Amino acid sequence: MSESKAFISGCKGLTLTQEERDFFAGERPWGFILFGRNIGEEEQIRDLVASLRESIGSPQAPVLIDQEGGRVQRIRPPLVQQYPNGAAIGEIYRRDRELGLRAAWLMGRLHAFDLMRFGITVDCLPVLDVPVPGSHDVIGNRAYGHDPATVTAIGRAMSEGLKAGGMLPVMKHMPGHGRTFVDSHHNLPVVSAGLDELKSSDFLPFAAMKDEAMAMSAHMVFTAIDPDNPATTSAKVVREIIRGHIGFDGLLMSDDVSMNALAGDMTARAGGIIAAGLDLVLHCHGIMEEMKAVADVVPVLSGERLRRARAAEAAFREPDDAVEAALRAEFNAMFALA
Repeated sequence: MSESKAFISGCKGLTLTQEERDFFAGERPWGFILFGRNIGEEEQIRDLVASLRESIGSPQAPVLIDQEGGRVQRIRPPLVQQYPNGAAIGEIYRRDRELGLRAAWLMGRLHAFDLMRFGITVDCLPVLDVPVPGSHDVIGNRAYGHDPATVTAIGRAMSEGLKAGGMLPVMKHMPGHGRTFVDSHHNLPVVSAGLDELKSSDFLPFAAMKDEAMAMSAHMVFTAIDPDNPATTSAKVVREIIRGHIGFDGLLMSDDVSMNALAGDMTARAGGIIAAGLDLVLHCHGIMEEMKAVADVVPVLSGERLRRARAAEAAFREPDDAVEAALRAEFNAMFALA
């Protein structure tokens, strides 16, 4: 079987079109990602996930989703319960550290119960960004706290809960999205903080969790490192900070290549991501012409990219034997009392 190409793709709707099936079969993305537009009812989600994997002949192909809780939760009631945002977990942690860590672990474990039912195996969580006062709410209450120690502790507990349920987490947004004063979906954030300041705050949660299997990049310019390119397309940020200072040797994907923080057309953006040394280009919108442009640029996984992809695939483990009803009751009681 031929190797996968270095991208993750979305699709347009609730079911695959024949054009999408043919495209995926020919271009073989490493994995797929679901968004709200892909979510209908339970059987439909399972069928869509199965169809995505079937299109590339890979029954274990990773299927990702952003299922954080709060406003970033792609699958919502009545299919799954509505979860609190990261700040709510942080509030419990500030009152009672051990209870907060338990809440974080439980939420990760419950996400795994929910998502594995549909065949979804990767959650783009935890959010390890450390917001600063006045920063844009694109992160906002998605963050667990405003200091790196809190963010690290809760992020690690959340990740462990996901992994206990048989899922893989994706740390985001490396090397840190907390200092943004604009929304990177629409504009390019520029961070002017000095390197020492970044090392003493923004980078710390990622360095502490550098042994996780997967991470997502930030579409932000760090002027102290590379004033000309956002981290996603900066070879210097990837080489010196993410791989060097932070020490992350896992699978590194871009944030969505469609976001307007990135300049140029889809070909230029995807090419820049690969040239910078990221392992995978993430394309989320399901727009066929854009998907084709990405697929035309990205290489077949080989060398270090292939090694990291295989390491991520090997990191999946069997779920523990936890009883869902008991964990859900425990978690919900925490927030009824909060």
